[in-house]
Amino acid sequence: MSLIVTGTIGIDSIYTPQGHAEGVLGGSCTYFAAAASFYGPVRLVAAVGGDWPDSHRAVLERFANVDRTGLEVRPASKTFAWGGKYLGGMNSRETLYTELGVLAEPPPKVPDRFKDSRTVFLANTHPAVQLELLEQFPGRTLAVADTMDLWIKTAREPLGALLKKVDGLVLNFDEAELLTGRANTVSAARRLLDLGPRFVVVKKGEHGCIMAHRDGLAAMPAYPVEEVVDPTGAGDSFAGGLMGHLAAAAGNDIGSFETVRRALAHGTVAASFTIEAFSLDGLARLTREELDARFRTFAEMMRLR
Repeated sequence: MSLIVTGTIGIDSIYTPQGHAEGVLGGSCTYFAAAASFYGPVRLVAAVGGDWPDSHRAVLERFANVDRTGLEVRPASKTFAWGGKYLGGMNSRETLYTELGVLAEPPPKVPDRFKDSRTVFLANTHPAVQLELLEQFPGRTLAVADTMDLWIKTAREPLGALLKKVDGLVLNFDEAELLTGRANTVSAARRLLDLGPRFVVVKKGEHGCIMAHRDGLAAMPAYPVEEVVDPTGAGDSFAGGLMGHLAAAAGNDIGSFETVRRALAHGTVAASFTIEAFSLDGLARLTREELDARFRTFAEMMRLR
């Protein structure tokens, strides 16, 4: 089933206790598409500026299943750029700078041949833009969105309108608390179901994730990685693995509780490779065989005898 992602492509500078990486490829759309591409074709819609390095394009081209027809290059503009520093155990980070670049401009156009997409992921951007993009896929079967604290604080009304039209929502635990006023993750996730989505996935970093679904509740631990190098993009890779599996499932009801619950495990495993290296290096050197082997290990770890 056709999968499409809309979001950001960025130029990142990252500092962690394990080292640093300057001017590397980043962005929500990028990590998502790379992870999802292991499960099947994924269509990408995003914009970059004339300063987007050829080396970044080369990295993205390594993921053969990513259709870049929707990648819009604006020569007179600047690419979105972000710098961040992770502290201590890398459970928290400090934003050093954010340069919006093309994000301050109108969103990229969806190519006509992409408008028949059935599975849609709206990666993090302004909810009004997400809503505008969502309406361009009238035949969608499943639509899932991501969001962040900035939009919860400054764009609550369009975010509320968006939640009424999507099937799923993916967000961090602190964002779930901010949006609902409930500190308990389970309570917050269940409250979010009242706002429209069929299921809500709350990410909790090294503590895994919790899903509240209209048909049940599920929890998934994180895959135990020995060395975390860079957590950037972990949440987007998680969403990519999750949505990639759902699109590949191609059943009549890919949003069912059991199907989404299994997809959580695929997202968890995809994210575990991302955090083992800076930028997309962990995913770029990954093979499908390695991904499947780790998934089998993860599934066995969770088995109750």
